[in-house]
Amino acid sequence: MLAMKNLTKVFLTDEIKTQALHPFELTINQGEFVSVIGPSGSGKTTFLNIAGLLEEHSEGLYELDGLNVALLSDKKKSAYRNEKIGFVFQSFNLIPELNLYDNVDMPLRYRKFNRQERHQRIMKSLEPVGLACRNEHYPNQLSGGQQQRVAIARAIAGTPSVILADEPTGNLDSKMAEGIMSLLK
Repeated sequence: MLAMKNLTKVFLTDEIKTQALHPFELTINQGEFVSVIGPSGSGKTTFLNIAGLLEEHSEGLYELDGLNVALLSDKKKSAYRNEKIGFVFQSFNLIPELNLYDNVDMPLRYRKFNRQERHQRIMKSLEPVGLACRNEHYPNQLSGGQQQRVAIARAIAGTPSVILADEPTGNLDSKMAEGIMSLLK
């Protein structure tokens, strides 16, 4: 469960104070599917970064599975993020020097999965996004939509309890987008 109460985010640059997130409350229970919508620059990505423990909030309370995230060390946040949260970044964040297989494998290497289990998870996540047969290709050999599907495969491979996706279907055709949304649910 994710619970945010009176959460805010303020960016300070020199003498400029920018309120990226105004106080808000949100509770998301296990199994719920939530979309955050708004115009460009409204704080959606900032919200996702805070929800994913990539960025600190300025004020308010953020609890994830009942834990006050402000009390977690960076090391614990990192471990929690790797085990419990899957990310689909708007810019994909694929490592250009790694093929698809290794890009999906990267977060799994930090978990306690043996090589065989990692292989099964990788192929099981590449299959529904239609890229299992291209697992030896590199990101620069793929279209934007294919790279986005690799990012989705990476997000689901570790079977996280939370998936945070920033425009997960932005580069996909409508049929593929529909399939991906079903997969993420």
